[in-house]
Amino acid sequence: LPQEVEFLSSSIAQLKVVQTKYVEAKDCLAVLHKSNEGPRPLRGSPRSSPRARLPVSLDPRRLRMYVPGKLLDVERVLLDVGTGYYVEKSADDARDFFKRKVDFLTKQMEKIQPALQEKHAMKQAVVEMMSQKIQQLTALGAAQGVTSKA
Repeated sequence: LPQEVEFLSSSIAQLKVVQTKYVEAKDCLAVLHKSNEGPRPLRGSPRSSPRARLPVSLDPRRLRMYVPGKLLDVERVLLDVGTGYYVEKSADDARDFFKRKVDFLTKQMEKIQPALQEKHAMKQAVVEMMSQKIQQLTALGAAQGVTSKA
């Protein structure tokens, strides 16, 4: 029972951490605006190739790395969707993606929370019952000690 309570508690904590990272990544989209956009390269120049574009990576694991610069396109972002896969999306689609992820994680936490509360209540009941039994045994032992001395 204590292991189950610990497992459910750690699951909720992990979901909250992931949810926070998605919220932070979604907040990063708010700073994308036209003032962050740099000049477009001329056609035919090496920087106009698709590989020369500078996509914005909103990978939550790398939010603490800041590099000054201008973006070629503030309307498109590159999302880390897990297991090393990246998807290019519009900023609006990325906002929707993060909103769906946050909503999904919230629902998962809401599903786990009642089970955690139930297990915690069961644990408390077991501890209380064991405490009562120990008190009864202690009282019985003390009573037997008094009668054996007499």
